[in-house]
Amino acid sequence: MRTGQAERAAPRSPAAGTGPTWLAALARRHGATLVLALVILLGSLTFGSSFTGPGNLSAIALDASYLLLVATGMTFVILSGGIDLSVGSVLALSGVLAAYGSRWGTAGAVLLPLAVCGLIGLVNGLLVGRARLAPFVVTLATLLFARGLAFAVSQEGNRVYIIPADLALTRIGQASVLGVGVPVLIALAVFAIAGVVLNRTRFGLRVFAAGNGDGHAAELMGLPVARIRVRVYVLSSLLAGLAGVLIAAQTASGLPTLGEGRELEAIAAVVIGGTLLTGGAGSLGGTLAGVLLLKVIQNLINQVGTLSSAYQQVVSGTFLVLVVLVQAALARRRQK
Repeated sequence: MRTGQAERAAPRSPAAGTGPTWLAALARRHGATLVLALVILLGSLTFGSSFTGPGNLSAIALDASYLLLVATGMTFVILSGGIDLSVGSVLALSGVLAAYGSRWGTAGAVLLPLAVCGLIGLVNGLLVGRARLAPFVVTLATLLFARGLAFAVSQEGNRVYIIPADLALTRIGQASVLGVGVPVLIALAVFAIAGVVLNRTRFGLRVFAAGNGDGHAAELMGLPVARIRVRVYVLSSLLAGLAGVLIAAQTASGLPTLGEGRELEAIAAVVIGGTLLTGGAGSLGGTLAGVLLLKVIQNLINQVGTLSSAYQQVVSGTFLVLVVLVQAALARRRQK
């Protein structure tokens, strides 16, 4: 059951929609967007055109597009009550396989990594959905497997496969339309389709239902929870694979070290966007705000110049802890 439907179905007090309850709902749904607007305003006033310039904004958008693809798949997984720790390694493996497969043209550079990534997602989904193993353990195992396979294909990282500059995939990855990178447009198109699927289809409704109460209520209603979880893990791996293909296309190469920590960054973006780690409540709009917020904060840290990149992780981690604490407080308020 989606968040809005659940709230309409729940009994409401005479004062519902006003006071602290209304403010709590607003903070949970749109908190990331409000903070993002505030951070952008502060960045604009502090750094001026060096932050708001077209070149810098284009760089933020390009970096955010890859994370948005991964975080979109992660949103489906978390909403269904799971977690996927393998997406960073899957992204790296996809990039290496894209570069390796480029010897067979654009088709090989795209189909080979997506097929392998889809298979990894299928394994994750079957072990979590059908075998009922813990998602943390299953996806941790595939994290190690995918990263190891990426290093094996690249001969322990000693061989870097190069994608030919005249390949259609390379031109797509490095092209731009009106100053906006094509990978950004692809990510936005995928995000829009995912939004329609999540909010306007029966499958989307079932994803929300699968995340409520560990899916027990959904199973009692006759919903195929195991099948739903298989599909969301396949989707997550495919989107991570697509991100890896686009990064390889943009850099014209595939490196097995890509994507390190990207799974944690995606989880942070999803949670910061208001999706509950317990599943069943959240939105893709919030995920988009969470992705942009993380990337804007990272860019502002780089604008300072005197701070090392390690502070990006410090800020992201601190922000995530604060968001989880706020979520816990809001959850307790809703239960009262």
